[in-house]
Amino acid sequence: MNVLVTGATGFLGATLVPLLAAEGHRLRLLQRSAAPGAERLGAEVVRASLADEGAVREAVRGVDAVYHLAGQVDFDPAEPRALYELHVQGTRRLLEACVAAGTKRVVLASSSGTVAVSREERVATEADHHPIALVAGWPYYLSKIYQEKAALRFHAEAGLPVVVLNPSLLLGPGDARLSSTDVVFKFLERRIPAMPSGGLSFVDVRDAARAFAAALSRGRPGERYLLGGANMTFRDFFGRLERLTGVSAPRVRLPTDVNVVGARLLERLHAWRGSETPLDPRSVEMGEHFWYCASSKAEAELGFTARDAQETLFDTVRWLEEHVRARGRPRTVAELAGAPAPRDGER
Repeated sequence: MNVLVTGATGFLGATLVPLLAAEGHRLRLLQRSAAPGAERLGAEVVRASLADEGAVREAVRGVDAVYHLAGQVDFDPAEPRALYELHVQGTRRLLEACVAAGTKRVVLASSSGTVAVSREERVATEADHHPIALVAGWPYYLSKIYQEKAALRFHAEAGLPVVVLNPSLLLGPGDARLSSTDVVFKFLERRIPAMPSGGLSFVDVRDAARAFAAALSRGRPGERYLLGGANMTFRDFFGRLERLTGVSAPRVRLPTDVNVVGARLLERLHAWRGSETPLDPRSVEMGEHFWYCASSKAEAELGFTARDAQETLFDTVRWLEEHVRARGRPRTVAELAGAPAPRDGER
């Protein structure tokens, strides 16, 4: 098939594109940055943004299917408009062009956080409603909810065959921008001062990419598919990382309200000092929630399977070990484990 991919150089995209190329699809990428790795696989690169309506229409012309992976993970509540413009308006422009071009299939990368977040310990499924009131203070997840709603509306009203995939936290090798594996890196840098009370879900990016590839032919239009490899409390998650790396997990566990208020006060202190806060209050607040999800629907319909969680964590840590030098960070996990906690300005 002729396939257009947006966001092809991101963590998920860089893992998915070689799979699509190996299956014989002819690839075109729409993005603002260069993609030399994809070009070596024979992909055509259109250098433009989703804000350029003319470029979007031209990029969609002649393709059979579109993978819409472009997005930005940003938990700063001060910039909700930028996230809305990218995730919602950018998606609308793309899907309008798809309708006009008669695109046969659109696969949208959403997030498990559009449904799988709760104050209580529970496992979400695709039947759950969007928790808009709960995530109202988190512009990233709010914009992803409205992106998902807009995409499914195109299916219902215009007949556009849209399939939505909702991966949980992506881990594994290859996250060059630390857009998703940042939680592991912050752990290694000892930037998590207290143990969160909630729990997370994560999935290996390689397993998620295979599910995305399968969705091109096996996904049902108008449906959502949650992709989660493992549900763990943060205590279990950081405990496993401690055993893998030798870096001590946080020992302090505070009540939720104290944890969140403390993070906000710490942020104000660092802002006054002109230094970087170890962990932003939004991440602390999210850590007091549960993000568990079930993947039985994706297993049954897309053939999704998740590898052992320990393999994913090991490969994530190993990749960070091998690539932190290029980012000006401590060179190995062993160095991180043996080094004292960094002071402000030393990172």
